[in-house]
Amino acid sequence: MALAAVRSQLAPSGVLRAAVNLSNILLVTGKSSSGEPQGVAPDMAREIAGQLGVPLQIIPFAHPDKLCEAAASSSWDISLVGADPDRAAHIDFTAAYCEIQVTCLLPQSSGLRSLAELDVPGTRIAVKGGGAYDLWLSRNLKHAQLVRADTLDTSYDVFHADSLEALAGLRPKLLSDLEKHPGSYRLMDAHFMAVQQAVGCLKCSDGSRAGIDFLREFVARSKASGLVQGLLERHGVNGGLSVAGAE
Repeated sequence: MALAAVRSQLAPSGVLRAAVNLSNILLVTGKSSSGEPQGVAPDMAREIAGQLGVPLQIIPFAHPDKLCEAAASSSWDISLVGADPDRAAHIDFTAAYCEIQVTCLLPQSSGLRSLAELDVPGTRIAVKGGGAYDLWLSRNLKHAQLVRADTLDTSYDVFHADSLEALAGLRPKLLSDLEKHPGSYRLMDAHFMAVQQAVGCLKCSDGSRAGIDFLREFVARSKASGLVQGLLERHGVNGGLSVAGAE
């Protein structure tokens, strides 16, 4: 693969602008002394920039929906965000490099055991709006009502204050939410989907595949070489994230 063609597509300005989702607290786990986002996603972007031989600029977004909407205006060159069909209008995605299980928090007294049992008329499920699992639930639920909130924490607040039947969210975050009102809630027995964290780039109007082919090869190598697993361990998130496709 000609690296010049890849650079021309992925870093046309000579700098790789990488968009990251700050609301994913497992992939962006902190900030440097200069305020630069730190975590698995920024480190993956740093590796890509290094292989391209160009400087890196991290473009932070508070929410994933805003990040994906910014693709239409070419505000970034690559993104590290959950892949979803509803986000593919302007973005080509790699395979996932890691994944996060999504499940539900339920009242301790609830006898419900699965999403199928929750998907009945009258059931209200709190969810952070605009996330990959919100998109998935919007496509797959037939009867239950989604009650959207702006952030992960406010989705819990709505669930608790309004006595909703369930709160959908990332398993690691829900485990921490259990501590807010001990004994009141429990996790659903199984997860219903896993957010596929991937690398994306802008679709080329001329149909060029150089950029996305490079990124797909990079992700495959990064999983096979142990790079992704090493990053999960370095940032202390290997309990909440797993390498996609790992046995």
